[in-house]
Amino acid sequence: MIEFISENWQNILPFIAVGFAAQMIDGALGMAFGVINSTLMVSVLGIPPATASASVHLVESFTTAASGISHVLHKNVDWKLFARLVIPGMIGGALGAYLLSNIDASVAKPYVMTYLASIGIYLLFRAWRGQIEPRQPRIIEPLGLAGGFLDAAGGGGWGPVVTSNLLIQGASPRTTIGTVNTVEFFLTTTISATFIANIGFKAFTLTTAGLLIGGLIAAPFGGYLAKRVPARTLMAMVGILLTLTSLYTVYSALR
Repeated sequence: MIEFISENWQNILPFIAVGFAAQMIDGALGMAFGVINSTLMVSVLGIPPATASASVHLVESFTTAASGISHVLHKNVDWKLFARLVIPGMIGGALGAYLLSNIDASVAKPYVMTYLASIGIYLLFRAWRGQIEPRQPRIIEPLGLAGGFLDAAGGGGWGPVVTSNLLIQGASPRTTIGTVNTVEFFLTTTISATFIANIGFKAFTLTTAGLLIGGLIAAPFGGYLAKRVPARTLMAMVGILLTLTSLYTVYSALR
C-alpha cells in the first residue's frame, strides 16, 4: 500500500522543489540528479542511505524517460554513441546493484570523487582556454560499464563519470549530454528493478512522490537548454558543478 496517501500534502512541496532543481541541472548538463538528491536526502533530511538510493533510482526511471524524449526531439542524441553505451551501462548497473550488499562502496567513494573533482577543474580550464573542438571518443564501452556499476553501488555517478570522461576525450558537449541522459533511462530501470525485487516498494514514500513530480515538470526543459546554451558555456557549467559536488562529497566523507 502506498504510504504517502494519508500524509500532509503540504510537506511534499520541498521535495518537489528539490526534484525540479535537480532535474533542470541534470537535463541541461547530463549529471547531478542522483548526486544532488542523495546528498540532500541523507545529509540534510536524514533519510537512510539505502532508502535514499532506492528512492532516487525509482524516480529516475520516470524522469530519465521524459528527459530522454526531450533530448531525442531536440536532436541531441548521437545514436552510435548510444548503442555503444547502453548495454555496458546496463550490465554495470546490474552488477553494482547485485553486489551492493557485499561491497562497501563508501571506502572507494572519496577517491572516485577526488578524481571527478580533478576532471571538473580540467574542464573549467578547457572552457577558459576555449579548447572545445569536438573529437570522436575512443574509450566508450569500459566507461559505460564503470559508470553503471558506480551509479548502482555508490548511489549515483553515471552522469559525472560518463559525461565528464567523454568530454575529456573531446566529444561534443550537446550530443554527449543528450546521449548520456537518454541511456540513463535504461540504466536506472535496470537498477530500480533490482531494488524492487529485493525491498519491494517500501522506498516509494512522500519523498519519492515529491521528487518525481518536480523531476517530471522539469524534464522537458533539459533538452532545450542543452541545445541552446553554447558549447563553451556548457563545458564550464559541467566543470563547476562536477568540482563543487565532488569536493563536497570528499569533505563529507573525510570529516
